[in-house]
Amino acid sequence: MKMKPSVVENYQQLHVFNCKGRLLDLSTPLIMGILNVTPDSFYDGGKFTDLKAIVAHAGTMIRQGAAIIDIGAQSTRPGADKISPKKEASRLLPALEAVLDKFPQALVSVDTFYADVAQKAVEKGASIINDISGGSFDPEMFQAAGALQVPYILMHMKGEPATMQEKPKYKNVTEEVFTFFADTLPALQKAGVRDTILDPGFGFGKTTQHNFQLLNDLNLFQQLDKPILAGLSRKSLTYKTLGLKPEEALNGTTALNMVALQNGAGLLRVHDVKEAIQTVKLYLALKNAVTSHSSS
Repeated sequence: MKMKPSVVENYQQLHVFNCKGRLLDLSTPLIMGILNVTPDSFYDGGKFTDLKAIVAHAGTMIRQGAAIIDIGAQSTRPGADKISPKKEASRLLPALEAVLDKFPQALVSVDTFYADVAQKAVEKGASIINDISGGSFDPEMFQAAGALQVPYILMHMKGEPATMQEKPKYKNVTEEVFTFFADTLPALQKAGVRDTILDPGFGFGKTTQHNFQLLNDLNLFQQLDKPILAGLSRKSLTYKTLGLKPEEALNGTTALNMVALQNGAGLLRVHDVKEAIQTVKLYLALKNAVTSHSSS
């Protein structure tokens, strides 16, 4: 495995993805807005369970600047049990249809680890598959993603949501996540997946220390030449470190999102789109100032 320390000066690799005929340019960082249509997610569970509220919140995030709306219908918080594909689809598909009926130009990703649900969602207009299991929960997922020809978000998770936070251990968390990506990408390519985004899985089978190490080492994943997604929004590494509740963790999330951008993240998955957009604008202003100064 090749993994060497590197100095990254606000580096962003050019990545343009084909989302069912529409181009998604990740050469400049973009925002993915979280739309949980679940009754039990760790932060916003129960807020968006009827279609009127779902469509209204999607509209708010789109107006605030979200490039992607990520719809999830199954809680993957620590301790959560899996629900069936049928139950997940019964929540997810009506929400997806309602959002795209109101906002037909929206790019929507579906947060699912079931190949059947992903296929039905893409057939109804979704453009990206966001799989927290990295293909480990459904052996048909990679083939489905390849056949559907949509971008696939490959996330690392140790264990399953129900048990993943029960004393997770690594010899070196960064090396293990890096190896997982390096070993899995060829399988995705073989299945016909052309566009892959890497998500190191903050909070999924990792202690606070593991999460901070991954954030500090995020630039190393650029060696895999894929865009990097950072999903830090209101997670425990922020609110537990600060002694707060998730509802109070926006400021901490913003701080860590800036670190992620500086370490190479091209996509921020967030609950709070407006604040994340502001963070990206400040990051780009800083980057441009440094570039202008070095070239003068």
